[in-house]
Amino acid sequence: MTESSSELTKKLSEAVEKMPAFPKSVQRILELSREINCPPKELVMVIEKDPVMTMKLLRILNSAYYSFPKQITSVNQSVVYLGLNTIKNMALSFAAMGSLPPHNAAGFDVQQYLMHSLTTASIARAVCMKYSHDDTDPADCYIAGLLHDFGKVVFAQFMAEEFKEALERSAAESIPLHVAEQQIIGTDHTVVGGMLVEKWQFPKQLTDNIRNHHSEILPKNTVQSCLFVANQISKKLALGNAGNPVAEEIPPVLQEHLGADLEGIIVGLGDISKLTSEARVFAQVGKGD
Repeated sequence: MTESSSELTKKLSEAVEKMPAFPKSVQRILELSREINCPPKELVMVIEKDPVMTMKLLRILNSAYYSFPKQITSVNQSVVYLGLNTIKNMALSFAAMGSLPPHNAAGFDVQQYLMHSLTTASIARAVCMKYSHDDTDPADCYIAGLLHDFGKVVFAQFMAEEFKEALERSAAESIPLHVAEQQIIGTDHTVVGGMLVEKWQFPKQLTDNIRNHHSEILPKNTVQSCLFVANQISKKLALGNAGNPVAEEIPPVLQEHLGADLEGIIVGLGDISKLTSEARVFAQVGKGD
């Protein structure tokens, strides 16, 4: 390893260490949700011990978006109305939002980034449900979509000058942001994003999918494939903006595996306005205290 790469590795490690820890309550929720025989009341107890999460959850459930016939006043009620998976996704989303800095010197629009992440998460889950050929849990695709670009947040916060230059070059030359990052920083957001998710003690498979979401797509890796497709759809339809202006085509091998190209998948998913509306509600509620 050269001295310059050693220095870069050290700089990335220091930046990742400065990021806030991921809430233990959310880690526990994810663990419990993977247990087939986990009683719902155990998950409810974990959420109720996190007052901020409980408040945001009840706020969103009582918003005009859901329009339930009566007010939801407890986490237990919320599980009855929406189910464990939806509540888990909400908890994860709120935790991710809590790790976002309100401002950064790179001029990176965090709210637009958040919309891109939330819509990519929802679309990745939908793609998995419709096109998956195996028993991959769509919730894993949601998590990958939500966290896939978090390395950009690390760059914006702690390597702001270089990241700003990469954003500007990407826009000016219409090249993928990760290519501009490699040219200017010497690495890209997938690397530091993988380091961050590893620090947050998420499963190795998720870490690998985040590290490789701009690498060669392996059709048999359903999470990676669904994340790639969802990412391109979010960019193509301008659902938020995470600083990358380039929507890539689906590789032929993946088109063959899924049975459709990008346009075909968009048509196949049908009306996704409910997914984008949900993302907007999550983003609005999540940024509150």
